[in-house]
Amino acid sequence: MLIETITGRVRQYLLGAEQEFVFKHIDSIDLPRIDKIDLYIHIPFCKNVCPYCPYNKVKYDKKLINPYVNAMLNEIEQYYERLGKIEISSIYIGGGTPTNLIDELAVILRKIRECFILTGDIAIETNPDDINEEVINKLKRYGVTLLSLGVQSFNDKCLTFLGRSYEANILPQAATLALSSHFESVNFDLMFALPGQNISDVINDLRKSFSLGVGQVTLYPLFTFPYSAAGKYLKLKKIKMPGIFARRKMYRAIHQFCLDNGFQRVSVWGFKKGDAPRYSSVTRGCYIGLGAGAGSFVSNAFYFNTFSIEKYIETLSSGKLPVALKMDVGKKLSRYYWLYWRLYDTYIPKKHFKELFGEEDNKIYRLLWLFKVLGLCREETNQFSLTERGAFWLHLMQNYFVLNYINKVWSVAMREAWPDRIKI
Repeated sequence: MLIETITGRVRQYLLGAEQEFVFKHIDSIDLPRIDKIDLYIHIPFCKNVCPYCPYNKVKYDKKLINPYVNAMLNEIEQYYERLGKIEISSIYIGGGTPTNLIDELAVILRKIRECFILTGDIAIETNPDDINEEVINKLKRYGVTLLSLGVQSFNDKCLTFLGRSYEANILPQAATLALSSHFESVNFDLMFALPGQNISDVINDLRKSFSLGVGQVTLYPLFTFPYSAAGKYLKLKKIKMPGIFARRKMYRAIHQFCLDNGFQRVSVWGFKKGDAPRYSSVTRGCYIGLGAGAGSFVSNAFYFNTFSIEKYIETLSSGKLPVALKMDVGKKLSRYYWLYWRLYDTYIPKKHFKELFGEEDNKIYRLLWLFKVLGLCREETNQFSLTERGAFWLHLMQNYFVLNYINKVWSVAMREAWPDRIKI
């Protein structure tokens, strides 16, 4: 209740009453003229279903693979019919475990290249136990340029808690293979704030990652969505999560260790060394999502496909797009959406900020002034930059507030294929 109360008051202060925070059922999607957009591809199949993972996923079932891929090819074709041969400025492939469908990815990417003009990077997530020379060679052949390896931890105790299917002793070989394969960028996903984990455990994970030569690390806390198996497990077993002060010390130690080793912060959770391109799964403007449960942000509206794989396949076989939900985004919310992702990047370019907000929104200037007073950000010549303290509190805000919105939508969407209305 406290989160809802605070959220309501912040919304009222920044946006007034005109913005409605409701996803509504829709039967079709209205697309404007678009010249360029990003794509997200969702592969929901996992051979090992990790209990902490909150994303739309199912156990790998060979009988579903061909129907799912054929449905996605149909979805690509339908967007082509509506939009024409537009430019695709990047592709992000997530899941699930995308490399479980390593051969099918070739068919999907070939179809995208036939229908559109691909000009940007292709980024993909994978797991250490999926990595071998054959998989790497295929990803390179498909044109994948950015790779993220879901290491999570070099500690077997943590891997067991997370339900990972591998032990820590396979990680150096998998990581070395990925890092030596000449991708433009390789990122390691690591997790912190796990039950029983201390600062030395996290620093040891970073130390081992750096010793292998990785150029980027992204460190996530454990997200305990109530609907996820991890959320239910933690509730049932009453496992104690690290408190806010322990998490604060852990984040400060992570931040300092990365800086001491020549890494620079490139997002709230990400640190990068050198000139390689930044790997990022989230900081995109407009994008179209393909696959069951994929989200889209197009023409000032958020959309979600049905989360049901069966309904996704069935709908596309009948010649319709599988979009289930829509929330309109007004002009004010659109500006704050842009601002939120700039804060996630930990800096706000002054030029773009003034172009978007002008001098008319005094509330945002008061908010920035408060951030500076509290030591959450500092003003520089060309930008406002989050401090380490600001990055931590934004991380905490996301954990408690933004993820609460996601939980509300996904809890219903995973239960109902075509929800009528979801208020967030």
